[in-house]
Amino acid sequence: MDSDIAELADLLRGARRAVVFTGAGISTESGIPDFRSPGGIWTKMMPVQFQDYIADPGARRISWERRFEMEETWNAVKPNAGHLAVAELVRRGIVASVITQNIDSLHQAAGVPENQVIEIHGSTRYAKCLTCDTRVEIGDIRTHFDRHGDAPDCRLCGGIIKTATISFGQAMPEIEMERAQKASLAADLMLVAGSSLVVYPAAAFPLAARRAGARFVILNRDETEQDPYADLVLHREIGPTLTEAVQAL
Repeated sequence: MDSDIAELADLLRGARRAVVFTGAGISTESGIPDFRSPGGIWTKMMPVQFQDYIADPGARRISWERRFEMEETWNAVKPNAGHLAVAELVRRGIVASVITQNIDSLHQAAGVPENQVIEIHGSTRYAKCLTCDTRVEIGDIRTHFDRHGDAPDCRLCGGIIKTATISFGQAMPEIEMERAQKASLAADLMLVAGSSLVVYPAAAFPLAARRAGARFVILNRDETEQDPYADLVLHREIGPTLTEAVQAL
């Protein structure tokens, strides 16, 4: 074991209220394409803006067609070693909360209890009514779309249905943001895994934890703007690194 992983294990060993903050880098190791990086999804197709989704039925059709094109990917991906290591840290009581920018719900699939995962950018695994917040399953929407060429309206209030993700121009979810803020301020260790830390306001949570006195670790393949503020920075693969650190506990 090299000295950086040994130091990470020591920091984890001493934590009681750690928070793990994850970004796309942990999920690309499961085969999920990155959105923002060069060659990523958003370099090939522009995302649908929230206001366009609300105002234009054509924009909604495009958005749903793209979602259904990704269905095979979402159904096939599984948690990788990084997700499983995070789940083990939660199981041992070292990590109190997982704040994630990802929309794949792989932390829950790995075994992290739902109430300990804070999905600040939502989830693509289901949809919600934008008016009454009723949950709608993707399979039901697909059936309606295949028959009628568009997504159904909410059966309870007639509102517009959208995947439960946060789109460009859409307000961040208040409850999740409040939970993430509280978890960050209470943390004794903030471990960032696979985030470039460029998307705000989400990227402010690690710095908030640092200012509140938490130790700060960044595990990411590339450099981030917050590297100078971290107690430990590891530029390497997430799954193998976390697995080795957990095995050393």
